[in-house]
Amino acid sequence: MDRNYLKIITATLLFGSIGLFVRAIPLPSAVIALVRAALGAAVLLAAAKASRQTIRWREIGSRLGLLALSGVFIGFNWILLFEAYRYTSVSVATLAYYASPVLVVTLAPLILKEPFSVPKMAGVLAAAAGTLLLTGSGEGAGSDPTRGVLLGLGAAVLYAAVILTNKFITGLSGIERTFTQLLVAALVMAPYLLVTRPEPTGPMTAAGFVCLLTVGVLHTGFAYYLYFSAMGELPSQTTALLGYIDPVSALFFSALLLHERLTPLQLVGAVLILGGAAFGELYHKKKARA
Repeated sequence: MDRNYLKIITATLLFGSIGLFVRAIPLPSAVIALVRAALGAAVLLAAAKASRQTIRWREIGSRLGLLALSGVFIGFNWILLFEAYRYTSVSVATLAYYASPVLVVTLAPLILKEPFSVPKMAGVLAAAAGTLLLTGSGEGAGSDPTRGVLLGLGAAVLYAAVILTNKFITGLSGIERTFTQLLVAALVMAPYLLVTRPEPTGPMTAAGFVCLLTVGVLHTGFAYYLYFSAMGELPSQTTALLGYIDPVSALFFSALLLHERLTPLQLVGAVLILGGAAFGELYHKKKARA
């Protein structure tokens, strides 16, 4: 298998397993987001230096406004997603979060002036129906499944904002853009924590500390480096298809390791969300290529 395929697959498997590690960290979501962003930025910078990729600070500075805005979106997107993990299962939170591609397709005609076609509408409606099934069932693991789904949807809105903002950030490599966004996210989280002063969810353990380092170094810095170093070498449609390993692996990991199970209605919702997101996104890429 081509090494670029292996890089993308490894990165998406890491993305899909992050919820398992976040669950084991007894710290407020904002603290986890801060550490994740800071460590991720440091790893990306070190990887760029090791691979002799130049970080063009002048180019970054000329686009700092949009980079800073998207970095703020990333930081608070992580906070909502990590909170969702606390109130519902990893699988359900991930599925709600994966409504973001559908939101991008929905908002693109307004923000990017892209045409809104019937197939796109079908994908949006399917994903919306799936989200309603997730939210309306009121069932599933966690202390408050409905609240968890709503937090996941909030994270999806913010991630959609990141994707749309990135459309206007041109002339930078994926590593340059993501490094700056992570750095901004860390800088924003620091004063946010000083103002809110959230309480830990429990005593910090050695296992929790290892999980925190793993989330920052492995799931963020290393995974993003793999993803962006391979993305430019593969067709965009292939990258989009492989990206769906993320939510599918999250479902698998949560069932295997956390013994979480989706209800029948939630399974139908999962199929509608993933199918609708994939159909809308891949149809758009096919039309663009044509």
